[in-house]
Amino acid sequence: MTGQLAGKVALVTGGGKGIGRAIALAYADEGADVAVVGRDAAALQEVADAIAARGRKGLALAGDISDVAGLPALFDRATDALGELDVLVNNAGQQHTAPAEELTEAQWDATMDTNLKALFFCSQEAGRRFLKRGEGGRIVNVGSTYSVVAWPEFSAYCASKGGVIQLTRALAVEWAKHGINVNAVGPTAVYTDMMREMLDDPGFREAYLPRVPGGEFPQPEDIAAAAVFLAGPGSRFVHGQQLLVDGGYTVM
Repeated sequence: MTGQLAGKVALVTGGGKGIGRAIALAYADEGADVAVVGRDAAALQEVADAIAARGRKGLALAGDISDVAGLPALFDRATDALGELDVLVNNAGQQHTAPAEELTEAQWDATMDTNLKALFFCSQEAGRRFLKRGEGGRIVNVGSTYSVVAWPEFSAYCASKGGVIQLTRALAVEWAKHGINVNAVGPTAVYTDMMREMLDDPGFREAYLPRVPGGEFPQPEDIAAAAVFLAGPGSRFVHGQQLLVDGGYTVM
C-alpha cells in the first residue's frame, strides 16, 4: 500500500457488504478514515471494526439513502465524527430481474430510487460541501458493464446504470472547474451476496463466461483497486469517465 489516501475522509454507500465493503477496506489500507452507510447495522459495524483494526477511523451509519430529506443529517454525522469529506463513493444498488413484460412498477421504482435518484442526491450533498469548502473532492460512482451493454431480463437495471454514466458525465462537466472529479468504475458480474446465486447457476456461467476474455468473474477487491485509483492523486486529470473492470467483456 502506498498511503495515497492518507488523511482523507471517505463515505461509502452500501458499505456493509460486497463491493462497498471491499472499497471501504481498500481506502482504509491507503490511509483514509471511512464512514460506511447502509441498512444492515451489524454488517456496517463489522466493516467499521475492520477499518479500526487497520489503524484508521471507521464509522457505521445505518440509514436509508433514498430518504433525500435525511441526507444532510447523515452526512453531518459522518463529518462530525471523521472530519470534512474528501471522497464519496456511490455504491449502493438494487437489482430486480424479470422479463420486460413482467417487470412491476414497484420493481422499476425501487431500482431507480436506489441506483439513480439516491446516487444523484448523495452526489448533490457531497458536491455542495466540496464547493463550500473550496478544496475540490472526488465522487466515485459504481456503474456497470450494463451501463454500456445489455442482458436479457435486466431492463430496469440496465436503464438505471446507463443513467449513472450520463449523470457521471453531467456532474463532471459542471464541477471539474472546481477541482471536483466525478468518475465511475464499471464492474462486470462480481462475486457478492447479491450476485452469488446467479453466478453459481450453471446456465448463467455457460452463457456468460465465454464472453469474458479474462475467463473468470472478478472479486470485489478487483473493483476496489479501481476505486482507489479514481479517489487518488493519479486520477487528477480524469473527469467523467467509467473505468470498466470487466475482464474484457465489453470489448468482445
